[in-house]
Amino acid sequence: MTVLEEFEATVAGVADRVGASVVGLGRGWGRGSGVVIAPGKVLTSAHNLRRDSIAVTFADGRSETASVAAADPDADLAVLSVDTGDAPVLEWADDEARLGKPVLALANPGGRGLRATFGLVSSTGRSFRGPRGRRVTDTLEHSAPLPRGSSGGPVVDTAGRLLGINTLRLEGGLIVAVAGTAAVRDRVTALVRGEAPTRPTIGIYLAPPRAARRMRLAVGLPERDGVLIRGVSEGSAAERAGIERGDLIVSVAGQPIVRLDDLYEAVDQAAGDTVELGLVRGTEERTVTVELAA
Repeated sequence: MTVLEEFEATVAGVADRVGASVVGLGRGWGRGSGVVIAPGKVLTSAHNLRRDSIAVTFADGRSETASVAAADPDADLAVLSVDTGDAPVLEWADDEARLGKPVLALANPGGRGLRATFGLVSSTGRSFRGPRGRRVTDTLEHSAPLPRGSSGGPVVDTAGRLLGINTLRLEGGLIVAVAGTAAVRDRVTALVRGEAPTRPTIGIYLAPPRAARRMRLAVGLPERDGVLIRGVSEGSAAERAGIERGDLIVSVAGQPIVRLDDLYEAVDQAAGDTVELGLVRGTEERTVTVELAA
């Protein structure tokens, strides 16, 4: 058998073993993919979810409606409850991905059929921002190309064992996946049990500091370090505290805020049920006390 024939046999063998575990979410190219992680449970990316239920299409063409068992948007992971029938559970790899490791990425974009591509791990330990802005650090980057609608599908080793969940495409065609580290596996196990993590929130939508600097300069305001509020949730603690869109958060509990991560860390570490925010509105500075909610 030639090298190319061995390669073909490896890819085909993995696709045969893993393909039945890969599902499509939604209809057409617009949604995503997932993987059977336990009987009756499908693991996917949290950003694929728009409602409390979603159509799931299995490899045999069967379609079922799934409900959200639990989600962790800050890690971009979610588990769905659905009748998985005879679809096999995909097992985690014994070891974590390393630089140069051969991998296969699989997907069933919107239920339109199995895709399987080959690549190599090009980087580990990278980070990206999850759907709610918090940084996700347990990641791997690989070169197996994927089409739109592949997020939430698995990246596996050449034995067909789960290494991570494909999440987003970068410029140049590289793919970033949430890696199956020990911490991520613990999170997934909790999600399978229906246990969603809770973190303190105040009900605001944020823009990165570079956007804040550009916007202030555009309207003739002096440049300030801080995090710009681009929206306030209706009925939230932030709204009750009088926070408005366009306010700039410059401190939390007296500590200066320069990066988005500074804000998240300060809120997570806040003692008690309230937190004090230093705001700049135009050129006016003020301090507000905001209740924390889970």
